Amino acid sequence: MVAQLETPSANSTPSLLHPIEGLVQVFTSTHRNFFTSVMGQALRIAGQGTPVLIVQFLKGGIKQGHDRPIQLGQNLDWLRCDLPRCIDTPHLDESEHQALQKLWQHTQQVVNEGKYSLVVLDELSLAIHFGLISESEVLAFLSQRPSHVDIILTGTEMLSSILDVADQITEIRRSHRP
Repeated sequence: MVAQLETPSANSTPSLLHPIEGLVQVFTSTHRNFFTSVMGQALRIAGQGTPVLIVQFLKGGIKQGHDRPIQLGQNLDWLRCDLPRCIDTPHLDESEHQALQKLWQHTQQVVNEGKYSLVVLDELSLAIHFGLISESEVLAFLSQRPSHVDIILTGTEMLSSILDVADQITEIRRSHRP
């Protein structure tokens, strides 16, 4: 996230000349254990004073939900689905499906309010692949978000339609070196 600042005169405050458009970044891998690098980036940006939201769509088990975010410092909110378990299958009962949909609706709402400058959508691609969140809804969300918001999407099996709108794609592979 970069912005060009106007050189202030002695009695003025800095202002943005040309705000830079937010980026869509994709972090993908064939395995599901690369969240640490994305989390490190989110913590670093929040530590510099930028509001960050992390949403983990398929993680549950801690009675969290969209109405009970974990706050890591004053600039980082972390949401998980209000589920008794982590989702690893497309087969959900009705209450689990409703919890996931509430989290998705809440995420769209707060992003569109413009409160956050960086939003991490963890394992959203897998939620789409399982048929739990609509691909067309995600594409509409990405195109209609406030222009200053950076989005990071993570997950395996990233859809080509999402890769097509991404500004940056990072594929994480395991090293075969001993």
